[in-house]
Amino acid sequence: MTKKITALKLQKKNRERVNVYLDGEYAFGLAHVVAGWLSVGQELSETKIAELQSEDALEVAYQRALNFLSYRARASEEIRRNLRKKDFPEEIIDTVIQRLEKHNYINDNEFAQLWVENRSEHCPRGRYALRTELRQKGVPDKVIETALEDLDENDLALRAAEKQARKYKPMEWQDFKKKLGAFLSRRGFSYDIISDVFPKIWETQDKLIPSMNIDDREDSV
Repeated sequence: MTKKITALKLQKKNRERVNVYLDGEYAFGLAHVVAGWLSVGQELSETKIAELQSEDALEVAYQRALNFLSYRARASEEIRRNLRKKDFPEEIIDTVIQRLEKHNYINDNEFAQLWVENRSEHCPRGRYALRTELRQKGVPDKVIETALEDLDENDLALRAAEKQARKYKPMEWQDFKKKLGAFLSRRGFSYDIISDVFPKIWETQDKLIPSMNIDDREDSV
């Protein structure tokens, strides 16, 4: 059984979609790119109608993914999670991911590297914190480790500490060490790296380091 297209009308609220009328009645809406080959008077079988609606669902999912990407770069798993929230079937999500990868709109290796570079430039973090953030975004461990392999944590810890230490300038050594240590720990730096940073940052303050031995400097934060 076939039905005849009796009208094709652009939607008033979304000019990228077309309302399709079959046998004089509204039947369904389609993305403009999907409806582009249709014409009034054309007859559609039930199979063809199902194909059109499937193509439309794919196009809608793809456009949602592109919109999600427009705010910032995303890992592929972030795209999957977002589309799942919209209740798109897994087969459509898989196709969307493949299409995005084909056009290089998503690339987990590039995403992980960009994430590490951006954090290092604007908000330095240690390897542990960066690994946790990328895992939360669904980036595979192998990709994460590649992105982190050239990370200079000592330099990052020093830069993070230099900025934060300004807030602790009036403090005495023990309070300074406690505050800065807690801050760097939250940023994902290890105890060894934090211990190495303490005296370097303290020496930049407008006061001398109080008399202390090496053991004092290496107390737990």
